[in-house]
Amino acid sequence: MSVHHRSSKYGRYAGGPDPLAPPVDLTEALDAVAEDVMAGYSPRHALQEFLRRGGRNREGLDDLARRVQQRRNELLGRHNLDGTLNEVRKLLDTAVLEERKQLARDAMMDDTDRAFREMQLQNLPSSTAAAVNELANYDWQSSTAREAYERIKDLLGREVLEQRFAGMKEALENATDEDREAVGEMLRDLNELLDKHRRNEDTDEDFQEFMARHGQYFPENPQSVEELIDALAKRAAAAQRMLRSMSPEQREELMRLSAQAFGSPALMDQLDQLDSSLRALRPGEDWSGSEQFEGEEGLGLGDGTGVLQDLGELDELAEQLSQSYSGSRLDDLDLDALARQLGPDAAVSARTLAEIERAMQDGGYLRRGADGDLRLSPQAMRLLGKSLLRDAARQLSGRQGRRDTRLAGAAGEQTGSSRAWQFGDAEPWDVTRTISNAINRTVAEGGAPGRGLRLKADDIEVAETEARTQAAVVLLVDVSFSMAAEGRWVPMKRTALALHHLVSTRFRGDRLQLITFGRYAQTMDIGELTALPALREQGTNLHHGLLLAGRFFRRHPSMQPVLLVVTDGEPTAHLLPEGEPWFSWPPDPETIRVTIAELDRLGRAGTQATFFRLGNDPGLGRFVQRMARRIDGRVVAPEVGELGAAVVGEYLRAHFTNPYDDADWVQ
Repeated sequence: MSVHHRSSKYGRYAGGPDPLAPPVDLTEALDAVAEDVMAGYSPRHALQEFLRRGGRNREGLDDLARRVQQRRNELLGRHNLDGTLNEVRKLLDTAVLEERKQLARDAMMDDTDRAFREMQLQNLPSSTAAAVNELANYDWQSSTAREAYERIKDLLGREVLEQRFAGMKEALENATDEDREAVGEMLRDLNELLDKHRRNEDTDEDFQEFMARHGQYFPENPQSVEELIDALAKRAAAAQRMLRSMSPEQREELMRLSAQAFGSPALMDQLDQLDSSLRALRPGEDWSGSEQFEGEEGLGLGDGTGVLQDLGELDELAEQLSQSYSGSRLDDLDLDALARQLGPDAAVSARTLAEIERAMQDGGYLRRGADGDLRLSPQAMRLLGKSLLRDAARQLSGRQGRRDTRLAGAAGEQTGSSRAWQFGDAEPWDVTRTISNAINRTVAEGGAPGRGLRLKADDIEVAETEARTQAAVVLLVDVSFSMAAEGRWVPMKRTALALHHLVSTRFRGDRLQLITFGRYAQTMDIGELTALPALREQGTNLHHGLLLAGRFFRRHPSMQPVLLVVTDGEPTAHLLPEGEPWFSWPPDPETIRVTIAELDRLGRAGTQATFFRLGNDPGLGRFVQRMARRIDGRVVAPEVGELGAAVVGEYLRAHFTNPYDDADWVQ
């Protein structure tokens, strides 16, 4: 019995995005977008800026655009457009030299005839095209010279066809008369098909029949007449741009030489008809542009057209990468063209950026508000808050070797007993009791636990913990212009997000109110605060903020009031009885009086207060110390980068024995 072994070959997946590739990590993108949003940019602008910059280990759009420009400059700096003219000149010089040698060797030739021929060769025009045309009817005596001259006509024919059909130059090398006739037949059929298409008289059967007969001339493998026209028009337009990129002398020489292509004027007539049809069918192509080539490597007509096509493709990529047109998205990027011009690594980078954009916009991280503008979604806010809370916990646990175990649970110390879970419970599960309940229920219902166990809500028991006081928490943040001017705007918002996430996920029994105070104060939800632009108005109306805080505390009389105030300046505004703000610098005594009076009311209600002093203003330092003493509160003076950890730590202190007391934070 023979055993047949089948071998397998493995390679890169080429059927589009890799279906087994891991999903893109949006953490870095979300952090960067949120940072810019908190700094005052719109989410759309923030996302665009991230896509332009790229990530830590990922190229951005600007990097790809820079590589596109470098590739363009490289092509222009390396090449010139003299390739075909120089090649024709070399063949012409070879033909003339070999003919002169033959005339000198031929002893049987009539002297008069020899002298006439030598004079004709001696007096050829300096223009290559004129010399080639003048020798069109010359009776060559040297077979080597005749062969060199015929190669000129063959070269020109292949070059002018290569201008319109990529790969034709190599395909027709050493071509027979039958091969040339087949090309002529293809051109006639092509012009007939395009003419019918211009009149809307063609059918899909016409296209299929054309491709069945002549498909070998079209490596692009178009699937419709429109795709065929697109491919031909791009190449033909590039050929026109190449001619316009030449000097007038070069252009005139080539136009005169073209008449010698394959020695067939009919070929040029067919190509002229093709160009005319393509111009009419694709007027939007760039038929009139030009480039400035400055290199030393000569290009023939076919290769030069290919380079001009590359330049056109690079220009299209540059526009796509700029994303400056209306409705632009990275899905517009031509990844195949990017891979052709810059390599597969560039296409991978662009595809990843497009996936990030798509995931951010279509995956629920950005959503449109009532005004039509994009905003960070609640899902994005939760992920961002989780990340910021983790950063705060890391800072807290890093101070003098402390661990962040206080953030792991939110319901106090366990008592050792358990109880049935109720909606809203944040206590940890008692896993042993929960599984036992599920097994007992399954057996009672006649099931077999060994075949699988399905938990129900009634099975769950949670570990009982010591009771703790629920808190009504107000985070009062200064939004005067100095906060933005001194670089404290974004850290303030990051702090609010971290605290909001902690309360909403770990201390769901607490209530949190965010209040901003500038010239006046107002309550905000976390989304509004995150998107709040820097306000160019003067005023630090702590008085109004404390009024709103007292109103919030009175709505939750059974909870412990906790006040957290973040500010970088003394009060310079207060609320008048009629509701208008009053601003004065230096601070008006009346502003100080009403602010302290409102603070005293909060103190009499048992409010736990902490003031977070930003900056080194001595006047502010003295003021917050006085306020803290009046309400038996605390003053914390963190560095701006530690503000989030400081606020989270003080919030936790309101629930637990203080684990975060640290001399360099507390003054």
